[in-house]
Amino acid sequence: MTFVNWLKRRLVVIAGLLTLAYLLLPNIVVTVFSFNQPKGRFNYEWQEFSTEAWQDPCGVSGLCGSLTLSLRIALWATLGATLLGTMIAFALVRYRFRARGAVNSLIFLPMAMPEVVMAASLLTLFLNMGARLGFWTILIAHIMFCLSFVVVAVKARVMSMDPRLEQAAQDLYAGPFQTFVRVTLPIAAPGIAAGALLAFALSFDDFIITNFNAGSTVTFPMFVWGSAQRGTPVQINVIGTAMFVIAVVLVLVAMAVGNRRDRRKAQKTHRSPL
Repeated sequence: MTFVNWLKRRLVVIAGLLTLAYLLLPNIVVTVFSFNQPKGRFNYEWQEFSTEAWQDPCGVSGLCGSLTLSLRIALWATLGATLLGTMIAFALVRYRFRARGAVNSLIFLPMAMPEVVMAASLLTLFLNMGARLGFWTILIAHIMFCLSFVVVAVKARVMSMDPRLEQAAQDLYAGPFQTFVRVTLPIAAPGIAAGALLAFALSFDDFIITNFNAGSTVTFPMFVWGSAQRGTPVQINVIGTAMFVIAVVLVLVAMAVGNRRDRRKAQKTHRSPL
């Protein structure tokens, strides 16, 4: 009975740890096999430990070029989707206009629609316009795909904002621009940052929409898919591990900065006179 009670008290924690381990297992496998020295073309079985791939991550022809292209597209798509998505989110929350309900519903369509449907639709649009498939068609497609996710993230943050803070700024003779820059934008910044990070991850990781609208352009996911047909080089595991580590470091830094800021606020509150 003692073990049963102990298990009941910690069941949620155990389930969370098991779920986390399940989610991180592919990343652990990728990291381990980035130090492998396969004897054949495929990096699927452990042979021997080696750091050769880490010493020359661009040793495979076309790998770093496709990686650079994916990063460029992801950065520009994130910028475009974040700017447009933020404006749309503020418009949907702060203003009343005709077809507002229809726009709210249409925003969720790219999220609910299968990617292959959107990819085929965009390809048809580009072909009818006579556009040349390549960098720009991929970028436009990624912005359209990521836009809905940014709108949802920013909209949730804007809806939770207290309008009395902006009213207080206006009562203190702050103009519309000053109110937006010094009050509205800092409060909405976490939602905007979350939408931007989500857009970057979706754009960099996308394969289906990119494959339909890329033409002869090869992004990093397409390079990985093509390499898997002939043999998976260890350098792909190296790039994946490096990006995973960078993402974890950024999250830890953000958490540390947030905790430090909270401690400073708590100290100021504690020191302030009643």
